[in-house]
This record gives sequence, C-alpha cells and structure tokens, in this order.
Amino acid sequence: MKKIISIVIVLFFAGAAFLVFGFGSVENFDRDSIGEVVNEITDKKEDKIEEVKLDFEKYDELSEYVANNPEPEKIIVTSTSTNSLGEIVYSTSTKIIEEEHLYPVKDAVYPKAGAILPFNRIIAYYGNFYSTRMGILGEFEEEEVLRRLQEEIDIWNEADPKIPALPAIHYIASTAQGQPGEEGLYTLRMPDEHIEKAIAMAEKINGITFLDLQIGLSTIERELPYIEEHLKNPIVHLAIDPEFSMKSGDRPGTVIGHFTDDDINFVINRLSEIVRENDLPPKVLVLHRFTQKMIRNYENIKPTEEVQVVVHMDGWGSPGRKVGTYNYIVAPEPIQFTGFKIFYGNDLKEEPHRLITPKELLELQPNPVYLQYQ
Repeated sequence: MKKIISIVIVLFFAGAAFLVFGFGSVENFDRDSIGEVVNEITDKKEDKIEEVKLDFEKYDELSEYVANNPEPEKIIVTSTSTNSLGEIVYSTSTKIIEEEHLYPVKDAVYPKAGAILPFNRIIAYYGNFYSTRMGILGEFEEEEVLRRLQEEIDIWNEADPKIPALPAIHYIASTAQGQPGEEGLYTLRMPDEHIEKAIAMAEKINGITFLDLQIGLSTIERELPYIEEHLKNPIVHLAIDPEFSMKSGDRPGTVIGHFTDDDINFVINRLSEIVRENDLPPKVLVLHRFTQKMIRNYENIKPTEEVQVVVHMDGWGSPGRKVGTYNYIVAPEPIQFTGFKIFYGNDLKEEPHRLITPKELLELQPNPVYLQYQ
C-alpha cells in the first residue's frame, strides 16, 4: 500500500512539473499565433458585415428611377442689345426650371440591408383559398396559379429589365364578414394550414408572401398578434385593408372604412420590433387605398429602417379611371412607395374592355413598385 501511494505522489509531482513548464512554453509560443487567429476572425466578421451593408448609391439611383420625374425644363432666352457702333447684337442664354417633386420622398429613412424595394418590383397574386370571388388564389389549383404568375413575371421582366420582378402570394389571412360571428367582430381568421400553404407556394417560386388583414369591427391591435408568429418568417410580409376597418360600427361592405396614422404607425412600430427581435431583413407593409378618407393624416405616417411602406391603388375600372384614381388619390400623398392593382375580371367591364398594360404603368409618376393581380 505504501508503495502504491509513493508511485501516485511521484506521478503527481511529475505531472505538475510538466504542466508548469509545458504551459509556460505553450503560452510563450502561441501568444502571437492566437493574436493572428483573433485578428483573422475579426477580419472575417468585418468582411461579413461589409457584405450585408445597404448599397446606398444603388438605392438612390433606383428610387429616382421609379420616381420617373421629368427632366428639368430648359428655356432658351434671346435678348438684344446694341454695341458701340450702334449695331444690334443678339445673345442667348439657357434658363433651367427645376420643379419640386414628391418622389423620392424627402427625408425618408434608408432601410436596413436586405430591403426588397426599390431593388425589386413585386408582382403579387391575391386571394383566399375559400373563395373563387376574392381573387385568383381561390379560382385555380396551385399549379395553374403558379404558372400564370410566372407568365406575369416574365412580362414584367421584359417590360422593365432594370428592376427584376419578384413573385408574391398575397393571401387574405382574415376576411371581413357580413355576419358578426361568435365574437361579434365581423371578421373571420383563416386557419394556420391555409397560411402555411400560401407561404409554401411562395417558397416554391423563390418569392415572398403577404398576409392581409380585413379587421371588420375589431382593431388592428387585437388582430395583428394572431399572425405574428408567421411574421417572424423572413419571407412573410403584411398588408392591411382600410376598406374593412369599420370604426363607424357599420357592417363591412355597407360603407368604406379607414385607418388613421395612429393605426398604421402602430403596425409599423410592431413590425419593426419583430424585425429587430428576430434579426430579419426589412418588412414591406402594403396599405390598400382608393378613396381619400381611407388613410387619415398620411403626413404623420413614418416608415422605419425595418419597414418599407407601399400605398396601393385598389380601385377597379377602365385604364383611364384607374390612372385617375392613382394620380389624384395615391400619388399626391407620398409616404414612401406606391402600388397598383389589376382586376382580371372587373377591369374589363368598362370600355375599352381591356387591362392596363405594364407599359402604361411604367409611364406613371411615380412607377408602382408593387403590382397586385386579383
């Protein structure tokens, strides 16, 4: 037993001595190389940060491009005078008249890196899986919907090669109702499996998804939490429809509803929190609009670096009627970006019984960067 204890003591001191001398030599040997490793990791980290920075120059360039502002007007002024010999001398000068333009919106905040707009033009198919009357998503089987959407993507990429078309599935996640329902709120929330189906459709085409809320007699503060878990997905964005926000207490569809700046800023701020908390790229928020009163106090609505805002012209009719609504209701009250809706059925009811074309939409000032087909 004593022999065993002696062996253990010897091994203990031998090991301790090795650790002391070994650690000292390793420390002296590795200090520089450890520093190099740390520097290398830091450099790689900085490179990674550099890669995901917003391209401010490209952002400004494309913002000006979609604003579609006319060139400054040039006026040639001719004047006459006489020289010392009494001869008439003609001289000309050029006067440039600069107009004040509404777009790009002045003092607008730059988005975080990963922003969709204006680097892409969103082409969205709209609807609800329960209804064939609410849009194309409910009219056809999934394969046919995606085939038709790809056709529109190809048309837009040909019409404007400068800004790539990005496909989107725009799904109505809560629909306004003619009956009060169990809660008396005149809104019906869609099941999660339908929302997940819409997201899966977008994933198949490398696109994005919009979840649209028609809140009825509820409030946006009450309804938004029902889809917040889905909004943590980086490809899922949001739309809210003032038409069916019935602050008056009327049944949806009997009068046109509205959102205030407080409602919309609440949504922007909550979306911003979701982006920050989950380290997501910026979200896009789409606001439907076809009357002046649907969005109140637009000048107080403030996009953030986490949320880009699109005001979307949602009226139907002939190309002339729709452009008029866009020019008199949407474009004159700038928030950030604009959108435009095309109804495959209703837009054919008025003469000249045709849909507005991408070429005509690209002539608008500003160009819409979000196009929705219903």
